[in-house]
Amino acid sequence: MKNEDIFARYSRQIFIEEIGLEGQRKIMNSKVLVIGAGGLGSPVIQYLAAAGVGTLGVVDFDEVELHNLNRQIIHNENSIGKLKVKSAGEFVKNLNHQVKYIGIDQKIDDSNAEEIISQFDIIIDGSDNFKTRYLINDTCIKLKKPLIYGSILGFSGQVAVFNYKGSKNLRDIFSEPPFDENLPDCDSLGVLGALPGIVGSMMANLTLKMITDLPLNINQLTLIDTLNWTFQTIDF
Repeated sequence: MKNEDIFARYSRQIFIEEIGLEGQRKIMNSKVLVIGAGGLGSPVIQYLAAAGVGTLGVVDFDEVELHNLNRQIIHNENSIGKLKVKSAGEFVKNLNHQVKYIGIDQKIDDSNAEEIISQFDIIIDGSDNFKTRYLINDTCIKLKKPLIYGSILGFSGQVAVFNYKGSKNLRDIFSEPPFDENLPDCDSLGVLGALPGIVGSMMANLTLKMITDLPLNINQLTLIDTLNWTFQTIDF
């Protein structure tokens, strides 16, 4: 892409004093992995692609279903039955063809987590179960990768930055995952469609701040309650 095209496309980011041309170059040279192309992954993928992240990896093994469409905004009715990583790739290509998209059609588990995560600079956890969240957390610690964490349920969400410049991680809040596999989740209790947009946008914002070396609040968990419209930050 020519310099003038880069400026025209990203001018509203470049105009920000804290970003500028240097920050935009950092964004365009970054390699980010989004784990999950669902509710949280959708807004993250959307905004990182729009911002011009150089390499955007997405790992997901699932297919798009009709019930996904109330919140997974990068997919549409024509995506039903397609692999989410393929649908996500089509979205990214249509939005910003300069982004190098890597779709990984796999379930991330003990056998492949290190290989997949090691290829990227920043990891974003948009998974939907405790086993995967702890696997991602532990793998990021082992590989010294910073992790942007988020979760959603009903009207509520959580966001945090883990393992960044020596900061704490998920196990410093909850040392072990819950033993009860029947804990409520989005499949049983649902999620309001706009909630993952709010939480996912916050995760994308944190990612862009990390890429551009802007200050980040670490060792904090942000609790989002959109039913009562309260935002609370807890130090850990």
